[in-house]
Amino acid sequence: MSAGIAVSCLQLALGQPAPSPSFEVASVKASAPVPPNGGVYFGPPRGGPGTADPGLITWSYATLRALLMTAYDVKTYQLNGPAWLNTERYDIVAKVPAGATKEQVNVMWQKLLAERFGVVLHHESKEFEVEELVVDKGGSKLKETDWDPASPLPPGPPQPDKNGALASPGQVNTISPRENGASIHAVAKAQPISQLTATLTNVLNHPVLDKTGLTGKYDYTLDYVVSQGVLPLPGLPAAPGNVSDPGPDVAAAVQQQLGLKLVRGKATLDVMVIDKAEKTPTAN
Repeated sequence: MSAGIAVSCLQLALGQPAPSPSFEVASVKASAPVPPNGGVYFGPPRGGPGTADPGLITWSYATLRALLMTAYDVKTYQLNGPAWLNTERYDIVAKVPAGATKEQVNVMWQKLLAERFGVVLHHESKEFEVEELVVDKGGSKLKETDWDPASPLPPGPPQPDKNGALASPGQVNTISPRENGASIHAVAKAQPISQLTATLTNVLNHPVLDKTGLTGKYDYTLDYVVSQGVLPLPGLPAAPGNVSDPGPDVAAAVQQQLGLKLVRGKATLDVMVIDKAEKTPTAN
């Protein structure tokens, strides 16, 4: 148990309010501009509780929206705020106290957002048109991962192996522009269903809720097409597609390739409204 967590326990025993947990050290700075030819990794943070490197979290090219989603364990559709939450990017390195849990780290992110970005927010309830992700009548086709969570993560983004799968946990989407849209090839390794619902939410532009009951981590590929304007394709030239065989849309692909199904519904969900946030974080 770290000194900070031990002090909190002592304060609770004495009837004193415990201070909220904090990162021991946290470096936050604006990311370098994305090179014109790409080549940067916009994936989730690496390290932290439950990984082979629980004491250090590194996060490159993180948006403030992604930080808020992680800190408060919400989805993108549950956040209302300025457009720049999606565009400004930051590099973060944070040292985690020994023995800290994922829930405690989420509180640390919340404290960092308030102290370094001046985030002020409030909550509201809102009814949404949603898609519920369920297991199809034929059963799930998802493959339980063989990745050992105790294995050390290699530096940088996950790389493909000789078979085209990923050699370490993560998800990589390859976007191929075509006539009137694009083809998407998504490859995932050791990912929970929440990663899949996040992907589907971004494509469908409305909430996708996990109703599968599947609690493991999975390896999968998903190939589908999207119409023009669904996803931004900056700097990528359009290429003629095979009009006679355009491929499945994302709902059909999920059903055919993963054994899951999207069902339309409604749900009242909590929404966080960002009242204030600063683009430039305070100095380290």
